[in-house]
Amino acid sequence: MKKPLRADAERNRRRIVDAARELFASRGIDITLDDVAAHAKVGVGTVYRRFSCKEELIDGVFEQRMQEMLATAESALAAEDPWDGLVLFLADLFAGMSADKGLGEVVLGTDEGCNGIAQMRERIDPYVDRIVMRARDSGQLRADVQVNDLFPLIGMIGAASEFMKTVEPDNWKRYFTIVLDGLRSTPGAATELPGRPLTAEEISIAKADMHRRRR
Repeated sequence: MKKPLRADAERNRRRIVDAARELFASRGIDITLDDVAAHAKVGVGTVYRRFSCKEELIDGVFEQRMQEMLATAESALAAEDPWDGLVLFLADLFAGMSADKGLGEVVLGTDEGCNGIAQMRERIDPYVDRIVMRARDSGQLRADVQVNDLFPLIGMIGAASEFMKTVEPDNWKRYFTIVLDGLRSTPGAATELPGRPLTAEEISIAKADMHRRRR
């Protein structure tokens, strides 16, 4: 009797995770466990027995996506040309965000309650730092660009992708190209950047504020 029950439990868990993945991709992470239960066609109690809160479910869905992001970062850092490595990492990230609204919200969000994602971010961040520094040291990335400048740029491309998704889903590439032209160092042609890059503390404050507004 117990073996079939374990198999049923695993099937229900997979159904819940698959349903959550679809909802997160189409609507973002601002959904409820009740929404997931309805989409998975299981009882709400079944969802709560597998995941005590939405953060656990976010972890369950996106930890694998973060593993994939780490693999891309490793490939980007290994690229022969530092600029190509930076473009590879950003292009893969934006392609993922254009297909999955929740991914962008996870990347720009806090890790509160999501221990698996937090651990993956700690592994990914040093790679991103090195990808940016390598492109800058090669002279191809503007000398005044810092790694924390990427967060607002990610938000910009994410907003453009969301704006156009029902009309021209892949048109984020147009604006990504404009961003790349702005990041590239062109001797004698670059305009001095106004403002300043945010500090790590300010990035955390901005993420926390966005997190509160989405809840």
